[in-house]
Amino acid sequence: MVSFTSLYAQYGEEHVVKLTEPIVKEGKAMYRSEMASWYGTDIFLEAYKNRQNIGGYFSYPDKDITKCVFFSKTEVPKVIGTISFDSTYSTATAKTDLGERDFSAYEKDIYLLRKAGYDLMRTDTFFKHYENSNLNLIPMTGNGEKRVYFLTGPEKSGWVIFGNDYLVTFDDEYKVKTKKMLHRNIIPIEYGKKPEDANDIFATLHSHKGETGDLITATDICTLMLYAKFAGWQQHYVVSEKFVGIWDCGKETLLTLTREAWDKINAHQKEKKNN
Repeated sequence: MVSFTSLYAQYGEEHVVKLTEPIVKEGKAMYRSEMASWYGTDIFLEAYKNRQNIGGYFSYPDKDITKCVFFSKTEVPKVIGTISFDSTYSTATAKTDLGERDFSAYEKDIYLLRKAGYDLMRTDTFFKHYENSNLNLIPMTGNGEKRVYFLTGPEKSGWVIFGNDYLVTFDDEYKVKTKKMLHRNIIPIEYGKKPEDANDIFATLHSHKGETGDLITATDICTLMLYAKFAGWQQHYVVSEKFVGIWDCGKETLLTLTREAWDKINAHQKEKKNN
């Protein structure tokens, strides 16, 4: 295995940490939300029997806890269930509260943001829909901004999907400010239909061109954190004209090299092999 860290130090290229730090932070925040939604849904549906009363759900961080909140289908929605997770997302230690209550002020903000995103997704042809996949909404607030990410997830096991992802920002009245397609296409990668197939692939790669930008996206990081452990991947590369991002799936860390440094590393390895 190539020691990218040592080679990086050898060539002394700028690490672009200032550019990638907020991307990694955003991706990990999205991952927290999706993990709570994944496991919170399983727990809630097992405990709550009145399925006709379920209007939807959303997740959000509350200090060290991540909460998945379910709300009613009534004209004035109320919280009908709250599943709280620690950083392990263990269903064994998750706390379940099926008490009915009003939204907190923060929860109402997230609910209205989710509703605005959901209504937009249903009516705006800006969004593309593909077979055997679905769009998941991740409403987020912070830094004075309301935003909803739309992440495409696979409906079949054995696949990881990059791309067909979107970022929409909203104003304080929940009206659309900006819409952006983060990847211009959809990139499905199959890792195996059976568990024993998962460890056949050490590393995977996808490319960024044009409007996607030169760096890994927050949605890429969220996707990798959600699925790489099932796929058995150790590394994933995001290659663009200017940079190569190397995501360590085990450590959940990012190393970003310039293409110039990357080319020097490849030349170095080729020369080493030939000698």
